Amino acid sequence: MNQQTELEQKLDLNDFLSTFRNYFSREKSFVMEGDTNRHLKFIDSFEGTEFSEPPKVEQIWESINVVKKFGTLSLSQIYEIVKITKYFFYLKKVPFKEPAKSWIEKINIDSYFSELNSLFDNEGNFLDEADERLRSISLGISEKRGEIRDSLSGLLHAKRLEEYLVDRQIHYLNDRETLLLKGGFNSALKGSVIGRSANGYFYVQPDTVGNFVKKIRDYEQERERIYLEYRREISKKFQNFVPFLRFIDKQFDVFDHYQARYFFARSFDLQFIKPEKSKTILIKDFYHPAIKKNPKPLNIDFSKSVLMVTGVNAGGKTMLLKSILSTVYLAKYLLPMKIDSFNSKIGSFKNIESIIDDPQNVNFDISTFAGRMVSFSEILKSEDSLIGVDEVELGTDSDEASALFKVLIEKLIEKNDKIVITTHHKRLASLLGSNENVELVAAIYDEERREPTYRFLQGIVGKSYAFETAERYGIPKNYVSQARVVYGEDSEKLNELIEKSTNLEQDLIAKNEKLAQKLAEVESEKEKVRELQNEWREKLEEQEQELQKIYKGAISEAKVSIKAKTIPDTHRHMTEAHKLYPDEKLIKDERTFDFQKGDKVRYKNSEGKILQIRGEKAKVEIGGMRVDLPLSSLHKAIKIKKPKKVQISVEKPKDQAFLRLDLHGKRRDEALEELDQFISNALLQGWEEIFVTHGIGGGILAKAVNEFLREHPRVHWFGDAPPNMGGQGAKIIKF
Repeated sequence: MNQQTELEQKLDLNDFLSTFRNYFSREKSFVMEGDTNRHLKFIDSFEGTEFSEPPKVEQIWESINVVKKFGTLSLSQIYEIVKITKYFFYLKKVPFKEPAKSWIEKINIDSYFSELNSLFDNEGNFLDEADERLRSISLGISEKRGEIRDSLSGLLHAKRLEEYLVDRQIHYLNDRETLLLKGGFNSALKGSVIGRSANGYFYVQPDTVGNFVKKIRDYEQERERIYLEYRREISKKFQNFVPFLRFIDKQFDVFDHYQARYFFARSFDLQFIKPEKSKTILIKDFYHPAIKKNPKPLNIDFSKSVLMVTGVNAGGKTMLLKSILSTVYLAKYLLPMKIDSFNSKIGSFKNIESIIDDPQNVNFDISTFAGRMVSFSEILKSEDSLIGVDEVELGTDSDEASALFKVLIEKLIEKNDKIVITTHHKRLASLLGSNENVELVAAIYDEERREPTYRFLQGIVGKSYAFETAERYGIPKNYVSQARVVYGEDSEKLNELIEKSTNLEQDLIAKNEKLAQKLAEVESEKEKVRELQNEWREKLEEQEQELQKIYKGAISEAKVSIKAKTIPDTHRHMTEAHKLYPDEKLIKDERTFDFQKGDKVRYKNSEGKILQIRGEKAKVEIGGMRVDLPLSSLHKAIKIKKPKKVQISVEKPKDQAFLRLDLHGKRRDEALEELDQFISNALLQGWEEIFVTHGIGGGILAKAVNEFLREHPRVHWFGDAPPNMGGQGAKIIKF
């Protein structure tokens, strides 16, 4: 097992990456050499273009070596090369966007390979239509097989064989057609015994059939001789194309890397994230692929040099460590993951080191702690590393280990390494807690459900819950009480203080979430009011246009009447103008009146309260006066509760700000409706540029968004976001 595979297993990524590797056309390492930005641009250029995945192909470097040594390739080896060139001929017809378009156009393939493609079918069989001799052989074999069937059918119905036939079927034994006969058949039929049945009967191939079979073998030998001619001719021709074969083989591998990542991301709605040059790690909504049951998103700010995770066993500490290392590992090799790529930042590291398992090994006489020391001695020699250590004090006295690891961690900080540490001992946390390069994180455990929440509070030390766990799993309470006494009153108070601080932090988070929900409700009510205003504004504009039209018509008729020469003509034109005067029924009120007694209503610029409703009228108290008003003249008074003043600080990038819409998980119609409304609101508020995320997924939503934006009259320009802002899964739109 190599180091890369070992790390994948430690991080619980082996199943996820095994699924990804299935998307390759042929087996290879997923490490891509070259510029990550360039690779990401190529993958992004596939978005919105439908094309087929490449066929499964074997390695051809051995075939190239055979050609170099003037050897002769088999038809199967030739077909593997044909599959590659045939796929590139297909790609040249696909309307890719840049830079993939130019790259594929620059790959020149000699016309000879197009001719070669026509010699094979899609299963790799050499086509008989390519050579008249082969067609003649195929017809000859087909005729002989027909004669064999006729001959056997005749024997099955021959009277002289009736007493020897076990059944009336043709049996295939060792790829030969035979009859199943009883003993003594020699007097009625000449043939060769091919085998015996379990009941002692004989499988016999008649001599007449044997003659046909011999003729078929002669045909097949002739066909193989012709195949050999083609194999030698093609292999000799390939000698002139050795540099090209090496080139096209390499280009196929490059494209295979791109297409595998693209189709894998699209299949599972995953995002690409480009590694930053800095060492900052900011993770937003990352889902570790190993968590299948009730997965929860991980959010963590790992800006400092050391992240020390404390808390109860099985509280999610190890999964946090694995998730951080996993995001860096996947980003390093440009492998897609389920993450908010727009708000996340992943640093670049030359080495990713993990000390997660128990290194104790009886065969090599090495203890757990000694194994840890071996690992740390190697890490101290490396540079530019992200290091993950699970249960750092494992295997020795916790106080001595805390002192030792304090020094080792400080040395790693000096080397500019980044370290994630998990522990349920508070001694090391207290020693390093005052270091400005160390961030303390507590894993939150759900005591009632007895399961990790995968939520983490930064800036505090987590509680171990050792005594509570002991009681839950059957240790007598009086034993636990004695243990608490031994543990000490001060230590127990420290535990209580830790628990209180954790609870306060969780309460604060819950209150903030509740406040955010209330603010969202207020915004929703405000949106309803805006929609109502827009609706009536549109109706008023329509009526205004209609009245303008009528007004212009009436004026026109009036002018004609003034110019009329006779009184009857004048009266006639005035009558026409009067007809154009708008009827009172022109403006229809299409509202449904669902007023009730006690409702607060608005009449023109005043507000009042309904005292009584009779038919189409209501008695309303306005400013101390009671008046009867038509229901059609009333509107419900809408009051928006003013939220309590809350001071919120929002940090925006200095260089740009976006109005953002997230369409992840929306159905096509629902997403387009939201996008339409979002654009309208942005235009009303004066925004010149907005940002929309839709993800990669199956490509359906992305395609629908593209089509919608192309048709929108106010959209001046739109395009894919930069790789660090979501790439092909997001759009920047300018009005």
